[in-house]
Amino acid sequence: MKKYSAIWALIILAACNGNGKDVEVVDETVKPKPTPVISYSVVAEYPHDTSAYTQGLEFHNGKLYEGTGDYETSSLRITDYKTGKVEKKHVMGTNKIFGEGITIFKNKIYQLTWEDHIVYVYDVNNIDKPIQTFKWPYAGWGITNNGTDLIISDGTVNLYFVNPDDFRLKSTISVSDNAGSIDSINELEYIDGFVYANIYQRDEIIKIDPNSGHVVGKMDLSGFKQKFFANQDIPGRTDVLNGIAYDSATKKFLVTGKRWPKMFELKFN
Repeated sequence: MKKYSAIWALIILAACNGNGKDVEVVDETVKPKPTPVISYSVVAEYPHDTSAYTQGLEFHNGKLYEGTGDYETSSLRITDYKTGKVEKKHVMGTNKIFGEGITIFKNKIYQLTWEDHIVYVYDVNNIDKPIQTFKWPYAGWGITNNGTDLIISDGTVNLYFVNPDDFRLKSTISVSDNAGSIDSINELEYIDGFVYANIYQRDEIIKIDPNSGHVVGKMDLSGFKQKFFANQDIPGRTDVLNGIAYDSATKKFLVTGKRWPKMFELKFN
């Protein structure tokens, strides 16, 4: 209460300054500090399959694994990211199953579904059929891992830390920046101790401290469609930014979007 009492005292003192005029006082200390901007440059462009409604990206042994959504055509696929060629595809969608994010943990691929509360698990060497399934009580959006836990988003402000062996929920954190909570947390990638996340329908990627949920940086990717593939932007089909992949061996950082014709390699400045 001392802080707020002091603020009101300043306002009253300024208003009663003897000249009979109202004086507007702005306390600069209560304004939220802006989130630091992560500077980057685009160092390469690669083809991307425009049929891929991208929900999750993951590098593994030099190959790009991609989980895609949309009913009927949801899939898990392995791609040569340099050419955009799909080398292997497992269609797992139905008129009820909508695929979502993926992560690879100890040679297993975990693939979420949107509203079906099913998690499919595959052997990384054979994506033809699942070897296991788990139940998940929330919506499935994005998933990554920190080498110990799976980290899952459900489109809210929350990130869930889950035991990969039995899908038991271990802990939950809420994501926020200096201005307040941030919801619609979508595709995730764990990089050097931080969680990078797409925010659904926003052209930015945020960097989250997984210990606190606080956003410590953000990347502005607005204008990519207009700058890089305006002539291939199909209204109603070319959708939003979504998809982050990081190769720890080569330090490649890739981003794309749902049914985007291109994928981009970024370098942090």
